[in-house]
Amino acid sequence: MDQLLLLFVLLLGAVVTVPLGDRLGLPAPVLMTLGGVVLALVPVVPNVDIPPEYILPLVLPPLLYASVQRTSWRQFAANVRPILLLAVALVFVTTVAVAAVANAVVPGLPIAAAVALGALVAPPDPVAATAVAGSLGLPRRMVSILEGEGLFNDVTAIVLYHVAVAAAVSGTFSWPGALGEFVLSAVVAVAVGLGLGWAANRLMGRLGDATLQIGLTLLVPFVAYVVAEEFRGSGVLAVLTTALFLAEYANDADDVLGRLAGHTFWEVVDMLVTGVAFGLIGLELHNVFGAASGRAGEMVGWAAAVVAVVVGVRLVWLLPAGWLAKRLHSRRDYDEEIPLSWRESVVMWWAGMRGVASVALALALPYETDAGEPFPARQEIVFIAFAVIMTTLVVQGLTLPWLVRRLGVEADSDAEAEIARGLAIRAAKAAKRRLKEIEEVEDLPEDLVEMLYRRAYDVGARISPDMVDEERREAYAKRVERIRDVQRIQKEMMSAARHEVLSARSEPGADPEIVDRVLRHLDVRSLRNP
Repeated sequence: MDQLLLLFVLLLGAVVTVPLGDRLGLPAPVLMTLGGVVLALVPVVPNVDIPPEYILPLVLPPLLYASVQRTSWRQFAANVRPILLLAVALVFVTTVAVAAVANAVVPGLPIAAAVALGALVAPPDPVAATAVAGSLGLPRRMVSILEGEGLFNDVTAIVLYHVAVAAAVSGTFSWPGALGEFVLSAVVAVAVGLGLGWAANRLMGRLGDATLQIGLTLLVPFVAYVVAEEFRGSGVLAVLTTALFLAEYANDADDVLGRLAGHTFWEVVDMLVTGVAFGLIGLELHNVFGAASGRAGEMVGWAAAVVAVVVGVRLVWLLPAGWLAKRLHSRRDYDEEIPLSWRESVVMWWAGMRGVASVALALALPYETDAGEPFPARQEIVFIAFAVIMTTLVVQGLTLPWLVRRLGVEADSDAEAEIARGLAIRAAKAAKRRLKEIEEVEDLPEDLVEMLYRRAYDVGARISPDMVDEERREAYAKRVERIRDVQRIQKEMMSAARHEVLSARSEPGADPEIVDRVLRHLDVRSLRNP
């Protein structure tokens, strides 16, 4: 088996583990990691051979861009304090604690390399956490915190990682220089992200076609990363800034097909890249255990110490940080998403699994320093990093559902229903308001106006049936039943039409391009008139 075939096997696994995980009640990232472990034990499967300098630019940009699609600038602005506590302060604290312990227990590990180890295991993985937490019925507030933490802790950790690696490679380090590099990296990244986001937004407006726009969004995160890195900025922060800018300004409310197609496209990209990354975690264990040959017991002891620090520091930090955030929240009227009890804080602690970012940073460690010597303790760092990843991902990932049930943490369905009800009322009022404006300038038949007002009312009732009273709900239920009958019959009719047109593709003299054009017309009509 060669490297290309192995890649296709991982891509297939990324697709298959999603329904398999749903059926078994296990997170897909955990299954992919275990699948990679099994593949690593097969003799014909080759060792993964990816140049370190290509790992971060290929893996992180699409994952970060896809993650930002689930958040917004408002959500970030409203949660600056929790993000600073979790995604910045906690990453610094974890990095320092891990570096101190690793420097003390691993013989010959210089402080710069120890800081690099601390930085690469410090950030919990947003993909793993939300993939697991999102399927457990947790409060949306907690899932949002995990997503926000995951996005911004990667930025903090990767900047720290680059500073530490640069110090280990060059053999020199100064705090003023590191602080200046940190600030410069952030400023350059934000400037590149905003500039590229503005340019991409303008270009999307000129492209018009949804296919071209989606193609552009695929290129944008990679361009943002590479350009920022070229000017000594943080590629991760640049991708994040660009994605937030486009999420805020590039949405056209009437571009229904483009929005649906773009959402589907990025879900596919997210699934495939995530699956491959977690599969690589399992596959790399073959190399990791090979590096530990002859001193496995000693290295397992080092790894256990670091795992204890990583897991323990998060708990010790989260409980008082959650209490502090709640106290500050109660004094000021901020719409922050914070843990409301110690139970939620404990669930957030156990959801701090390491994954894609950590494995990418571990594999991206250079092999040599500027002096041509081997990077200090690279094998030991990689072994410890993968021990942290596997322990937190598999152990915490498999036991998190049990912990959530044990603590009784669940979504506030009443509050979510109330939010949906408010949006449904706003949507119905907006539709009625626009209909009234049209009625004032156009002479519409009374029966048509009555039907359109009913449909405007149905816009909200479809979203949230609770917005109507009992009597109207019964009338609406009858209309819904009738509409369903019409939709069912219309669906059968459109299906027959599509089958007929598609069968014409194989007829003598048929033009496939014309057939596809007609079929696309039928598909679009079916989508718009379900």
